[in-house]
Amino acid sequence: MRWDELELETLAVRAGTHRSQFNEHSEALYLTSSFVFKDAAEAAARFSGEDPGMVYSRYTNPTVSAFQERLAALEGAECCIATASGMSAILGCVMALMKAGTHIVSSRSIFGATVQLFGTMMQRFGVDTTFVPATDLAAWEQAMRPNTRLLFLETPSNPLTEISDVAALADVAHRHGALLVVDNCFCSPALQRPLELGADIVMHSATKYLDGQGRVLGGAVLGRRELILDGMTAFLRSCGPTLSPFNAWVILKGLETLGLRMQAHSSGALELAQWLEAHPKVARVYYPGLSSHSQHALAKRQQKTGGGIVSFDVKGGREAAWKVVDSTQLISITANLGDTKTTITHPASTTHGRIAPEARKAAGIGEGLLRIAVGLEAVSDIKADLARGLAKL
Repeated sequence: MRWDELELETLAVRAGTHRSQFNEHSEALYLTSSFVFKDAAEAAARFSGEDPGMVYSRYTNPTVSAFQERLAALEGAECCIATASGMSAILGCVMALMKAGTHIVSSRSIFGATVQLFGTMMQRFGVDTTFVPATDLAAWEQAMRPNTRLLFLETPSNPLTEISDVAALADVAHRHGALLVVDNCFCSPALQRPLELGADIVMHSATKYLDGQGRVLGGAVLGRRELILDGMTAFLRSCGPTLSPFNAWVILKGLETLGLRMQAHSSGALELAQWLEAHPKVARVYYPGLSSHSQHALAKRQQKTGGGIVSFDVKGGREAAWKVVDSTQLISITANLGDTKTTITHPASTTHGRIAPEARKAAGIGEGLLRIAVGLEAVSDIKADLARGLAKL
């Protein structure tokens, strides 16, 4: 059976399944640090890479391989390398593809830790980054240099759900001999497949929607085999940001319900966004599924739905925003997202709190901004929980 002949919902349940001699129905969990060889010759062949079998769970494990194969099938990628977290996936990609003297062009509308990684830590090793507005194609073009090797973006962005034109940015990257890397965390392959739009590499924090229940950490890098396999495998083998077999198994099972969950998250988010947009204490709502969103038409072309993230500005700045957060009784106050449980966070003081105030302002992250990751509860209950705080403003 060819995986490319099957629908996404089927791939999420079946891809990557390789039964052991016991012929188990649910995927096996291989909790082992190492693997035994039949003789010295086989051991030598495994360690040299001549024999592609399992060697050591830091960089080869059957459960992790099953997760990698399934996610690759969902994204339409030739190859997937799993890592311990989303940030280690981004780090691994940069370490595998960049070197001192090279240059990254990145959207400035990205996760706060990624800003720190690109803007501070990688600079120590001679890799410079220019940050540009996510939706300004001219700014991306102008930022390109002869030594630019990577363009990086999130679409939708965190937390303002800006939509970048993946196909257009792929064209910019390729004309300059660079690669386009897309963080697909907010949509997952259930809603968006960046490789089909021209991206070279797709990143994931599997901690979010791929797991879907806030249980474990994980990350992944996907793309063409020649881009991903050698460099990322060497990075895992030597540096060790390894996805544990247990976490891989948990995420593997989470993928089985990905399509259903993303439909439910999206439906609830749209209803909540429409309600917030009509609320007198809300200054602005950011949600790609709303016709008022500045990139709504592009979102409809690139994504199946608007996704599960809704951000909004309340009138009254930080004091008002914190009052809404502190008044919640149902919604979880946490910066994580992609969970069955709805979460709320104040980005300016949490996910983007380590970024300089002027950089936050440039990225459009104000003191009155709140981000909601809509879970699977009844939307009426989520509305009621937010209404309690909004009524106090």
